[in-house]
Amino acid sequence: MSQSWLQKKINALELYTVDVILGRRADTGAAVYGFFLHLLSFLFSGIAQLRFWLYRHRILHDQPLGCLVVVVGNLTVGGTGKTPVVEKFARALQERGRKVAILSRGYKSKAPPVWKRWWWALTHAAEPPPRIVSDGRTILLNSEEAGDEPYMLARNLPGVIVLVDKNRVKAGAYAIRRFGCDTLVLDDGFQYLPLKGRLNLLLVDKTNPFGNGHLLPRGILREPIKHLRRASYVFLTKSNGERDPDLEALIQKHNPGVDLIECAHRPKYLQRLGSAERQPLDYLKGRRVAAFCGIATPESFEKFLRDLGAKLVARERYLDHYRYVDEDFDGLLELARREGADCLVTTEKDAVRIPADREWTLPLYYLRLEVEILHGAADFDEAVGRICFPQNGSRPPVTPA
Repeated sequence: MSQSWLQKKINALELYTVDVILGRRADTGAAVYGFFLHLLSFLFSGIAQLRFWLYRHRILHDQPLGCLVVVVGNLTVGGTGKTPVVEKFARALQERGRKVAILSRGYKSKAPPVWKRWWWALTHAAEPPPRIVSDGRTILLNSEEAGDEPYMLARNLPGVIVLVDKNRVKAGAYAIRRFGCDTLVLDDGFQYLPLKGRLNLLLVDKTNPFGNGHLLPRGILREPIKHLRRASYVFLTKSNGERDPDLEALIQKHNPGVDLIECAHRPKYLQRLGSAERQPLDYLKGRRVAAFCGIATPESFEKFLRDLGAKLVARERYLDHYRYVDEDFDGLLELARREGADCLVTTEKDAVRIPADREWTLPLYYLRLEVEILHGAADFDEAVGRICFPQNGSRPPVTPA
């Protein structure tokens, strides 16, 4: 299977756009394109502000479902390390006796065929149910059908329901009705206003909190920085353990008194694809590694490998959620052989997009990451207790945007 000429051009344009947004290009063409994107960001800002205004003044209404709703999200697009936080948070809730469902929109998942959707519309009066990625016992969809993050969460969280639907009110009602769930976790749900969270957990990437400060498409912000005030708790992710007084002051300016929970994403082990083989992290020390990934922040992944002692002799970066084809794998193996690599390493998120039965002439591993709380709570379990089971039974304050 190979990519079409048009698809390659679209991918190239997307990569160029990302480079302009992140300031990786400084030529005249990038400046002109950046100005054009800046004009579009005014339009995006107006639409976003209007939407929040309509909900704030009850012209548009959220729809309560009568159970605990926890929203995990961010102000920016991609790259805050959200999925490991959702995973560990859902596991902690489950261990405390909650019946948990994770609701995702299934970003870049493959929609059902048109004929199936037409057939459903002709034979049913109601909307189709959400796609069930996991019923708590069995994984029912692959990563292409479910989306990368929902599939990862389903694979790593036995006993937790994972549903995909753009209409998360419908998905939440379905989780309650069919599976008896009493807790809904909205993955990447900070901008999903129809289902109001009792708790809004906002993730901020300490290495790049708000990009260049512009809204999409000139920057990486989905909504203005002042909307920090909508958060019940703020998780500072990708921390190196050092405090950032300026960032903390900015957050407190917009949301006085909000609790800050600082955390880091720690590498745990290397898992070989298509095998039960697992290697400790010191396996990388001194090894010649060819790294590749299709994530929002490839720099952080590559830094993990270098910090673990790997010699990065080759690297390839793809678009976030890039769907690999056979010629990509052939090219990666050729590059690795040419550079004398001992193995290939990718991310767990990329690994779900690689066929498990594909044969590799060099070992291919993915790096498993987990969340560790550094400040704001003694451990993650304590953080969950503080957030979802407050001593006085009161609801943490949430200020409307």
